[in-house]
Amino acid sequence: MQAEIITIGDEILIGQIVDTNSQFIGQQLNKIGVSVYQITSIQDEKQHILNALKEAQERVDIVIITGGLGPTKDDITKKTIAEYFNDDKFIEYPEVIAHIKGLFKKINHPFKEVQRTQAQLPSKATYLQNNFGTAPGMWFYENETVFVSLPGVPYEMKGLITNQVLPRIQKQFHLPFIIHTTIMTYGVGESMIAERIEDFENNLPSHIKLAYLPSFGKVRLRLSAKGENKEVLEKELNEKVAEVYQLIPEIITGLDDDSSLEKRVGALLKKNNKTISTAESLTGGKIAATLVSVAGSSAYYKGSFVTYSAETKINLLGVLPETIHKYTVVSKEVAIEMARGVKEKLQTNYAIAVTGNAGPTTDDTDKSLGVVYIAFIADNKEIVQEFNFGQPREKVINRTVSKALEILQKEIL
Repeated sequence: MQAEIITIGDEILIGQIVDTNSQFIGQQLNKIGVSVYQITSIQDEKQHILNALKEAQERVDIVIITGGLGPTKDDITKKTIAEYFNDDKFIEYPEVIAHIKGLFKKINHPFKEVQRTQAQLPSKATYLQNNFGTAPGMWFYENETVFVSLPGVPYEMKGLITNQVLPRIQKQFHLPFIIHTTIMTYGVGESMIAERIEDFENNLPSHIKLAYLPSFGKVRLRLSAKGENKEVLEKELNEKVAEVYQLIPEIITGLDDDSSLEKRVGALLKKNNKTISTAESLTGGKIAATLVSVAGSSAYYKGSFVTYSAETKINLLGVLPETIHKYTVVSKEVAIEMARGVKEKLQTNYAIAVTGNAGPTTDDTDKSLGVVYIAFIADNKEIVQEFNFGQPREKVINRTVSKALEILQKEIL
């Protein structure tokens, strides 16, 4: 069973917004056994939409469209889809009007007649209730292909996918199981890993695939299995994971259970009833932002000092002026004093501090571009490591954040 996702809107094509809708839809479809064959982004233009629908119908069983369902004249998706299905009759749904009026009443907003158009749907469409917005979703079934049209607002789309679309797909189609297991590796590049597990990869059965997912300083190895018997697939994947563990045990940090590194770190801190604080220079608070993006992080994360200048390192963290004068702000000595300072001020079990040259200049330091020092302190341990993350600036900052969290996870474990 294959699906195509079509996103409609110039705002995606010109880079004004990032297409997170396709990511979410793809993840959810995969969980119920539907493979995404293609993701297409197109302009909000009639002929372009008609062409995309025709081409998608020739490729896949399910077409999911997001965007272009607003009440204004530039939102033409609904009328264009109706034209595609030769449907010139529109039905007005009183329950949609009542729902819109109820939403507007909550925010003291008057109902305007332009909103009435959102309650008018093509006669061939099955109406999908949107509990979080004004534009309902639409479900069409034509020539053994399902077409689903959803609003582009992410939280509205997610509600419709979860509550309406997925249950309907599962009811209409007999779906296989698709399951994944992802092995996390650290410190070795993609090509070196591929060389070491080449025989393993060559001997995988046809229904099990291996994908390499490299990122800053790490590679995820995703094993995917597809079939009719979930228990058999899970057993096979577990056996394959065990084989990989035997081949590259020293670089495996664990299994990725669809949770991010910051979530795993947070879970470890909670489990061990420990707290963490951070002191950041080159990352400008990005480590802190990453940690607090996890719900419930207030249980273990106590705060951060963003000390971008030498003065703030001295005044806020107690870094000694003579240390900076002797070693410069980009040094292991300054990194460890930053960590000591934030740990003492915020009274946490652990502290992480980072300082480095992200570029494009080295300012008043003697270290080359890309050099970063990451210090970790526990109640009974102090370590500081030097890295060279190269260039450009964004890469250095992102790798520093990732590496800091990896060090934290490793030390907690």
